[in-house]
Amino acid sequence: MADMITGRNAVLEALKSDREIEKLIVAKGAEGSIRKITGMAKDKKIPIQYREKAALDRIAGRNSHQGVIAQVSEYTYCTLDDILRRAEERGEDPFIMILDGLEDPHNLGAVMRTAECCGAHGIVIPKRRSAGITETVAKASAGAVEYMLCARVSNIGQAIDQLKERGMWVAACDMGGKAYTEQDLTGSLAVVIGSEGTGISRLVREKCDFVVSIPMKGKITSLNASNAAAILMYEVVRQRERQAL
Repeated sequence: MADMITGRNAVLEALKSDREIEKLIVAKGAEGSIRKITGMAKDKKIPIQYREKAALDRIAGRNSHQGVIAQVSEYTYCTLDDILRRAEERGEDPFIMILDGLEDPHNLGAVMRTAECCGAHGIVIPKRRSAGITETVAKASAGAVEYMLCARVSNIGQAIDQLKERGMWVAACDMGGKAYTEQDLTGSLAVVIGSEGTGISRLVREKCDFVVSIPMKGKITSLNASNAAAILMYEVVRQRERQAL
């Protein structure tokens, strides 16, 4: 089944990756970075169709296309083993983000973008009651979806058990835990972020090895899920870099 990617940056990153692109649809008269995009497409022998902007508007719907749409193959999810293999290939301790029921595709895209930037090896999401990889996610990730491995599992709790059997520590980001800056986050680690509304489920929290919290100083007592994930991911980066000195 075909999908689409809209927007210049997202399409450019798809071209740079190994994502299979069936064709490009480009607005007539579009200039600037479009020339670079069409040049790469021609080098890869990807068919290009030039259409009026109104046609792209209809195809993209509410999504901003910026003059280019890529028709691509459906996103291919990976396995937990694939993620662990990537860490092994890089010679690094595995670092995985587990998203327990994140439903907003913009949040998922933002987490994938940060995960790619900070060197995480993969993301784990559940098959049900969760956002999957869609065009909206691809756009929100600014192209990171083309590089970040994502495993879609039937049961988050079972996935945590499998990772713990492979020697990983699992941290839950939730209230009532140790301040994240005071917790050792080095070594093989998976961090669990809960859903936007209800947070981490009780059963998933119970399976985690420890809980870390982000101090809240204002009147609002919670952060956006992607913001909380970003804070923790870069704390992992900071601690790993400090350990390497």
